[in-house]
This record gives sequence, structure tokens and C-alpha cells, in this order.
Amino acid sequence: METINHTHEHTHTHPHPNYHPPNHKKRGWFNNLLNPLRGLVDEIQVKNNRIAHLICQTIPCCCPFERQIKLFGKCIDIPPLCKLNPLYDEFVGLRFRALSYLTDVCGEDVTKYIC
Repeated sequence: METINHTHEHTHTHPHPNYHPPNHKKRGWFNNLLNPLRGLVDEIQVKNNRIAHLICQTIPCCCPFERQIKLFGKCIDIPPLCKLNPLYDEFVGLRFRALSYLTDVCGEDVTKYIC
């Protein structure tokens, strides 16, 4: 059986190990008010396993508001409302960085945090 050797060279450098590409700037006056807060959440670096666990426990892996309700014999679907949160993408990115830190740096099993 042959062994496959794969070499991969990075042609780019990242300022820190938890690098993630910035979200595109969203337009509008409301989003302009939130852009500094988005930047703050995006700049959070996960460097501590206790903080990483806290982030994974606090930020849910799926929307907790999505429900299916039976009313008078009919099923009514309540759609996920998390996308209404203007910082949703930033929080999902932060949770992903925490999960990556726990697996890549700490070598921990994170299956308990995955839906």
C-alpha cells in the first residue's frame, strides 16, 4: 500500500493563532452603531481553557427559540430567531474559536458542546 505524502505551504501569515477573516461591513445607521461592538467581539482571542469552556457553555450551538408547537391538532413552526440578533455572526465565530482552541491547543474532546 502506498503512502500519500501531502505538503502544504502557507503563503500567508496571521497576526494570531485564532485568526478569522473579518465580516464584511454591514451598511446602515443601525449597523454603523454596532460595528465597534462587532469589532470588539471579533478581536477576542481565546487563550484560556476555562474561558473557552465558559464561551461554549454560554453561546448555544443551535437556536434555542426554534420550536414546533401543536395547537388545535395543527403543527406550528416557530422559526429560529437568532439571526435577528445583530451580533449573531460574531458570537458564532467566537464560539467556533473557543471550540478550536479546546481541540487544537488543549487536545480536549468537545463533542458535548456540539448539537
